[in-house]
Amino acid sequence: MADTIKGEYYYGMGRRKTAVARVRLFPNGDGSITVNGKPAQNYFGLRDTHLATIAAPLRALDLNNTYTMTVRVVGGGTTGQAGAIRHALARALVRQNAEFKAALRKAGYLTRDPRMKERKKPGLKRARKAPQYTKR
Repeated sequence: MADTIKGEYYYGMGRRKTAVARVRLFPNGDGSITVNGKPAQNYFGLRDTHLATIAAPLRALDLNNTYTMTVRVVGGGTTGQAGAIRHALARALVRQNAEFKAALRKAGYLTRDPRMKERKKPGLKRARKAPQYTKR
């Protein structure tokens, strides 16, 4: 579907955990969001929190239903992908209009979330879980 939309768009790339999202933001749109060729409602299923996460930068700027957005996202799980899309959308909005930067920065949407999965340590079952202690 991304190929069928013609015209000028604004690009943004965002990351969260191991997910990487690339957003194309088309002005004068109908508010539709397409993720990997599917409508966002179908892609994220019944998780309304993910849809709210994605649209958060638009809500912060009162720009609902003014842009059409196509997204390519790879890696990670659904929560990480939603966070990556939010980051990419915020960057695309700043590229479109630099005046949005202060509001998006204040809301924390332009800052890349540095949290990653902690590595497994030797002698432990997971990153911090130790084997059960037995006294006898």
